[in-house]
Amino acid sequence: MTKTINVKGVKFGGNNPLALIAGPCVIESRESCMAIADKLVKLSKRQGIPLVFKASYDKANRTSINSYRGPGIAKGLEILAEIKEKYNVPVLTDVHSVEEIHIASKVVDIIQLPAFLIRQTDFVVAAGESGAVVNVKKAQFAAPWDMANVVKKIESTGNKKIMLTERGASFGYNTLVADMRSLVILREMGYPVIFDATHSVQSPGGQGDTSGGDGRFAPYLAKAAAAVGVDGLFIETHPDPAQALSDGPNMIPLKDLSSLWKKLNAIDEVK
Repeated sequence: MTKTINVKGVKFGGNNPLALIAGPCVIESRESCMAIADKLVKLSKRQGIPLVFKASYDKANRTSINSYRGPGIAKGLEILAEIKEKYNVPVLTDVHSVEEIHIASKVVDIIQLPAFLIRQTDFVVAAGESGAVVNVKKAQFAAPWDMANVVKKIESTGNKKIMLTERGASFGYNTLVADMRSLVILREMGYPVIFDATHSVQSPGGQGDTSGGDGRFAPYLAKAAAAVGVDGLFIETHPDPAQALSDGPNMIPLKDLSSLWKKLNAIDEVK
C-alpha cells in the first residue's frame, strides 16, 4: 500500500478515493483562471471529487521564444492565493529554479518539479527542503526506475511528502507513449502515483514553433491508468481548448470532465 499524502484534506494514496489535479495549463488571466476554478470546485462538490486546482504562472519550457508564458510569479501566485482562499481548495503550480521554490512554497500546497529538471540535484534538494508536498513529473527521457534516485534526493532532506507523476516517454521524434507498466513500478517506491492524461498525448514541438497533441486520446489513457491503479489523475482542462494559450491540442474540454469522471470513479472502485 502506498503512503497517504494529505493535502489540506485531499488525500492521495492508501485506500483513499481517486483524486483529481485539474486546471488550465497556464494562467491566461485572473478572470479566466477564476472562472475555471469556480466550475471545477462546483463539479468537485457535486460529484464528491477530491480536487487540487493547478495552473502555471510561467511556462518556462515553451517551444518558441514567441510563445505565451504566463503572468509571471508575482501576479500568478497572487491569483492562485486568491483561488485558494475563495474556494478553500488546495493549489499546485510548477517551479523552475531554487529561488522560485522558496517563493512559491509559501503560497501553494504542492510544488511541482517539471520533467526536464528532475536531474538537477540542487533544484530537487531545495524542493525537499521547502517542506512542501512535492509532485515530481517523471521525465520523458527517464525510465520509471530512475525515479528512485530522485526520491532519495528529496528524502535526504527529511521530506517524505512526495508524489510521482507519469506523463509519457519519448518515442521517436515529437511523440510520446504512455507505458502503463511504469505506474506499477513507480508505486513500488511507496509513494502516491499520479497519471498525467493530457501531457501523455502531447506532441512536443510537433507543430514546429509550438507543441501539438491529440486530446481525443486523453480520456482513454485516463481510463486505462485508473484500471491499472493510480492514486490521482492530472488533467489539464479549458472551456475552449482550441483557444487556449498553451497545450490546447491535448487538453480535455471542461464540459466533458463530469461524464469522464463518473467513468473513472467507477473504474477506480472495482480495480
